[in-house]
Amino acid sequence: MNFRQESLRIGGERVARPRIIEVLNPYTGECVGTVPKATAADVRRAFEIARTYRPRLSRYQRYEILRRAADIVIARAEEIGDLITAESGLCKKDSRHEAGRVRDVLVFGANAALADDGQIFSCDITPHGRERRVYTQRDPLLGVISAITPFNHPMNQVAHKIVPAIATNNRMVLKPSEKAPLSALLLADILYEAGLPPEMFQVVTGDPAEIADELLTNPAIDMVTFTGGAPIGKTIAEKVGYRRMVLELGGNDPLIVMDDADLEEAASLAAAGSYKNSGQRCTAVKRILVHDAVADEFVARLLDKSRRWRHGDPMDETMDMGTVIDAEAAKLFETRVNEAVAQGAQLLLGNERCGALYSPTLLDHVRPEMTVVREETFGPVSPVIRFGSVDEAIAIVNGTAFGLSSGVCTNRLDVITRFVNELNVGSVNIREVPGYRLELTPFGGIKDSGLGYKEGVLEAMKSFTHLKTYSLPWPAA
Repeated sequence: MNFRQESLRIGGERVARPRIIEVLNPYTGECVGTVPKATAADVRRAFEIARTYRPRLSRYQRYEILRRAADIVIARAEEIGDLITAESGLCKKDSRHEAGRVRDVLVFGANAALADDGQIFSCDITPHGRERRVYTQRDPLLGVISAITPFNHPMNQVAHKIVPAIATNNRMVLKPSEKAPLSALLLADILYEAGLPPEMFQVVTGDPAEIADELLTNPAIDMVTFTGGAPIGKTIAEKVGYRRMVLELGGNDPLIVMDDADLEEAASLAAAGSYKNSGQRCTAVKRILVHDAVADEFVARLLDKSRRWRHGDPMDETMDMGTVIDAEAAKLFETRVNEAVAQGAQLLLGNERCGALYSPTLLDHVRPEMTVVREETFGPVSPVIRFGSVDEAIAIVNGTAFGLSSGVCTNRLDVITRFVNELNVGSVNIREVPGYRLELTPFGGIKDSGLGYKEGVLEAMKSFTHLKTYSLPWPAA
């Protein structure tokens, strides 16, 4: 597969640009496509096109566009999966699954576009009331939405930005990661094919050092929505100024295994949570907290499952895991694991690197202050931290800067209640991986994982609108 786009998608027109960015296959190092290297002037033009366009799509037209796009995604699922694998190194199992998730986002957005989002308040309910009614409606933002997405889940992350924007009749300019931009361009083409006016969704590709400021400070912007790392998110927050923003940042998500847990189930969840998508998910299992009473047996089971997790050529259908995004990322994981071992952790499996290929890695006897678990290690590393009480587990979980999600393996309602109430995170999943959710349900974190605003189709639609109220005379019955 070779995908080349020598021009920008600006207002549906292709604008020739000699400057390009090569997109490299993380496994082979081959160029799988090129995209334009936009200038700040290109980005300004995109915002001007979006600013002057006023969407007039009915709810049913929005529904039709999103449903048609969902059908196209399913019809082209293999092509989409191949492209995601080629540019990001994810194995075919993961990229094919991502295509299905994109379809779900489109269907949920289509259905949500049809829903009446207003409320009615009768005003004759107090001694000081009047014979009136107050109504609410959600209107699109006045300005343009600026969206920035990361390399992991390169199409689904984009879908979670643009689908709620379409469902609410907004305009968006989006910059995908320069490491994996091809999936975003393909999704844009699918949406145009489904009938979306190109002015409503424009994709710009380029070097963040050249165009990031324009994406954050252009006067046409009414809102910035960003998914990515916490340091960049905080820089964005400083630059955006008096504008709405939604920041979905990093995570350091724990899986907590209590002494009454089904250890076979817990080990399966730990392996899948650590290694699926090559561990490159903000909600991947980044820390495994295991009760002392069952730690030895649990670690033995997890070691067995980790050994069976096949990794290699991401286009090989038999592989469970492909590469990480690039060799630099793999080197960082190797360095952090080596540091943990030097500080007393026990390496049971892995820490083998060849370019961007990094093996499933299991560490035992990790301590909370080690970098591998104190910071977000965005790769296929399973660090086991042992604990002795619920109080200790809660303190360990809450002891990092992040607060995105968590998983808990136990059957005791009293313990479940404590974790739900006392963990400083955005979600708690019982007997499930931290990342479990539907594309529809609220998703997001607190602390360095975000400002508490949620994503997910319905929550994003709320963020992408402003609530207007109006009142009318209404005599009492």
